[in-house]
Amino acid sequence: MARVTALLTYPVKGCAGTPAREAVLTPAGLAHDRSFMVVSEEGVYRTQRRHPLLAVIRPALTPDGTRLTLTAPRAEALHLGVDTTGPRRAVDLFGAAYQGIDQGEAAAEWLSEVLGARSRLVRVPPEHHRVTDGAAPGTSGYADSCAVHVLSRATLALLDRKLAARGARPLPVNRFRPNIVVDGWDEPHTEDRAHRLRVGDAELAYAKLAIRCAVTLVEQESGSRAGPEPLRTLAGYRRAAQGGVAFGTKYAVPRPGRVSVGDEVTVTSWGESEV
Repeated sequence: MARVTALLTYPVKGCAGTPAREAVLTPAGLAHDRSFMVVSEEGVYRTQRRHPLLAVIRPALTPDGTRLTLTAPRAEALHLGVDTTGPRRAVDLFGAAYQGIDQGEAAAEWLSEVLGARSRLVRVPPEHHRVTDGAAPGTSGYADSCAVHVLSRATLALLDRKLAARGARPLPVNRFRPNIVVDGWDEPHTEDRAHRLRVGDAELAYAKLAIRCAVTLVEQESGSRAGPEPLRTLAGYRRAAQGGVAFGTKYAVPRPGRVSVGDEVTVTSWGESEV
């Protein structure tokens, strides 16, 4: 029997994940997931691809989303009241134009000091209605694409065996920044073929494979690049038909609901893998 073994939200895009025992799964993913984004002064998104130190910033958001705390090594904690009504500013996410609500000078100064680059913090405005692509369209905040990223323990275990064969160390699951981790599937990459899932009160619909990038080279605890793994090993057995290497799966949320660690994961519709 497959079950949820971990739930992780990422309130600030690119920053450390926050584990939870239970969460509300909204049409845009786990509540508050990627609802904030660090941007340049010109409004262009920042990610670990170019700013790996984002990984050491740990956000903590109150359940109602009104208070945000940011912590990082060698920095005093920053406590913010979240602004959801301020002026909108243009932001750029992978070349697409969106709006954000700037969270003020204190956040900008704190992030600029930690990252060593002039930065600002923006929040998704209440009217944000982004439509994501894939086999099942949906929405999300400032995530790279779809609402939910699912990864199974069997998939990670296969990669670890292949890394070991090369003399490389196993990798922690946080290298891949999933939202839902599933254990109990015997076959690696079952999530590729699980096209409809029931988890807790919610349902997930397959959107597309998760195509991996240089973020997987960043050691999440230190914020340092530690490549070439896992991309070197994944390139040997996980090349996707559309290009790149695939590891994990992205889903839309056709039926929101509450999910918890320990919930059974039931596949209600199967499809073919695209790898």
